[in-house]
Amino acid sequence: MRRRAGVGAIQKQKLEQEKYREKGSEIQENQFQQMSKQLEVFRENLEEFASKHKSEIKKNAQFRRQFQEMCAAIGVDPLASGKGFWSVLGIGDFYYELGVQIVEVCLATNYKNGGLITLEELRTRLIAARGKARKHQDITNEDLLAAVKKLRIFGNGFTVVSIGKGKWLVQSVPGELNLDQTQVLQKASSLGTAWVSTTILISDLGWNETRAQNALNHMVKEGLAWVDTQDSNETLYWFPSMFAECVSAN
Repeated sequence: MRRRAGVGAIQKQKLEQEKYREKGSEIQENQFQQMSKQLEVFRENLEEFASKHKSEIKKNAQFRRQFQEMCAAIGVDPLASGKGFWSVLGIGDFYYELGVQIVEVCLATNYKNGGLITLEELRTRLIAARGKARKHQDITNEDLLAAVKKLRIFGNGFTVVSIGKGKWLVQSVPGELNLDQTQVLQKASSLGTAWVSTTILISDLGWNETRAQNALNHMVKEGLAWVDTQDSNETLYWFPSMFAECVSAN
C-alpha cells in the first residue's frame, strides 16, 4: 500500500514552490529593469539623432517616415509631446502647419464636394498652394493622415474614411458617416465610376430598396452626393469628391 506524504514533506514542497515563485519574480523584475534601461538608452539616442537631423526630417518625406517608425518602436510620439525636448525640437511644427493648410483647402472646396475630398486631390491642391520648392513637394499621404489626426482635437469635424485599396477620403464637416454610407462610398470607389444607383447597391451589397434609398437620401441631404435624373433607366447618385471633372475644377 502506497504511503501518504507526511506533513513535513508537504511543508517542504510548499517552501520549494515559494522559492521558485520568488526566484521567478526576481528574474522578471531584473528583465524589466534591463528592458527599461535599454529603452531609455534608445530614447536618448533617438533624441540625439532627431536633434542632429532636424532639418532633414522636416524636408525629406522618406526620412520623416523612417524617423516616425523609430519613434513608434519605442513608444515615443513627438507630435503629442507639448513640453520638454520634443517641444523645443519642434518636430510637430511641420504637421501643425500642414494641418492649417489642410483646413484651408477643405473649406475652399466644401461648396462643391460637401466636405469630402480624396487624399490624392488634397495632396495635389496642397502642393499647388505651398509652392514649387522641392521641400514643399515632398508631402506624402502618410504626412496628410498624421496631420488630419491632429485636427481631431477640434471634434469630429475632421476625420478620414477608408474606401478600400489604400484609398482615403478626408471628411471636413461635423457628423460621422455610418457604416451604410461608408459602404456606398467604397462601392463607388471600387467601381471607378464616381456614381452608384439603388440597383447597384441592392445587387452588389445585398440590401433591400429601402436601405439603399435611405443611405443615398441622407448623403444627398448632407451635400455629399448629387442626383442625376438624366439616365432613362434609373436615378444615378454622383459623388463630387470622386468625380474627375469636379476634382480638376478650381
